[in-house]
Amino acid sequence: MMRVKGVKWLALGILLLAAAVVGVSILWVGASRRAVPAAPPVPTKAARDYVVLAWNDLGMHCYNPDFQDLAVLPPFNTLWAQVVRVGDPPQIITSGITVTYAFEDNTFSTEPKSNFWAYAQQIFDLPAPLPPDIGLTGKGLSGSMDSDGDHFVAKGIPLTQYRDSDPASAYPYQLATIVVWDVASGTELVRNTVVAPVSTEMNCDSCHSDTGDATTSYPIAPTGGVETNILSIHDYLSQSTYPAGQTGPLMDPSRRPVLCAECHASNALGAPGVPSVSSLSNAMHKHHAGLPDITPDTEGCYNCHPGPQTQCLRDVMSQNMGMNCLDCHGDMQEVSQNPNPWLNEPRCDNDTCHGGGYPQTQALYRMSQGHSNIYCAACHDSPHAIAPSREPNDAIKFVNMQAQIGTLRDCTVCHTTQRTSRFQHSAPTPTP
Repeated sequence: MMRVKGVKWLALGILLLAAAVVGVSILWVGASRRAVPAAPPVPTKAARDYVVLAWNDLGMHCYNPDFQDLAVLPPFNTLWAQVVRVGDPPQIITSGITVTYAFEDNTFSTEPKSNFWAYAQQIFDLPAPLPPDIGLTGKGLSGSMDSDGDHFVAKGIPLTQYRDSDPASAYPYQLATIVVWDVASGTELVRNTVVAPVSTEMNCDSCHSDTGDATTSYPIAPTGGVETNILSIHDYLSQSTYPAGQTGPLMDPSRRPVLCAECHASNALGAPGVPSVSSLSNAMHKHHAGLPDITPDTEGCYNCHPGPQTQCLRDVMSQNMGMNCLDCHGDMQEVSQNPNPWLNEPRCDNDTCHGGGYPQTQALYRMSQGHSNIYCAACHDSPHAIAPSREPNDAIKFVNMQAQIGTLRDCTVCHTTQRTSRFQHSAPTPTP
């Protein structure tokens, strides 16, 4: 149990096709020569005894670009994996193995990548400074995933959007290498490459810079910083109603950096907030609903969610079917009334989408299971990245497993032989 500025937390459970190389054949036609593209090499599926199905839990993780004055979300990425022994029938393996993760081109997160570690102890009221490159759950940028029933998970990886090879350029679709090891022999059984999406593109500066329309609309003096402009406006609008124990102005240096979840409940952080105060999601969406800058479409959502450059909504529905954020989540006013944000989200099995033929086994898609108790995201990928995704990095793992992009649909990835019986999409009925 962790205590955060007087608030007790039960958990901090938050809250990228490799490009084909086209060769060139030189053909002689009479006395002239012309270059003709050769057929791209056909990917081949490697024979294997094991397969590791791995994915990111959310499809995009956000964190603050600067923690000096204000904190919404820390660096906190989460990867899931299931290990299957190929056979007829295949078996989900949970013992006798270890599963590791690593980021070959992202081995540190401290400055100049992020100043989170300079402020983490104060923000989260930790008993000691957080060790460099170690996250709030004790995870680093490489290590072992934890066994959790029928899967493995690495929760709270303190990943940033910057690669070691180019620490000045945002690269939201980071690549993690997942390796399965045999405990007895120490030999590698199988590996795969998985996207761990991460971005700081919250775009508060669009409105909250010194010259932004939000800053200039209020009788506050511009502070020279986006975060402090936000805190000044918050004090102007709400200081008279701050709850007991939080009565001082947020702009007081002794109060900064301010963790929004001190007062505003956040299921992303597992923080209960103050009962009389709206959740962070409800408060943010209600306060910004109806603003002319925020259009009722995906581009409007990109004013706060990553973002015009990141474009985290990259799934097959948005790319091939013209769907946008509102088709699933509704408009800002609807989202502001969600009674349990992050834990009460659109369902794939509602009547207007896939219906009862594809039932979720849990309230959330990302927690639901299907065929032979494989998680939905293991075959279809993460929320907002449902395969085939727009981003080439998202497809790498599918090509590695089945030599083609898109949803995992080749039965012989897990089965020894091609199946002839009807595919059972739903999870098996639990044994009494």
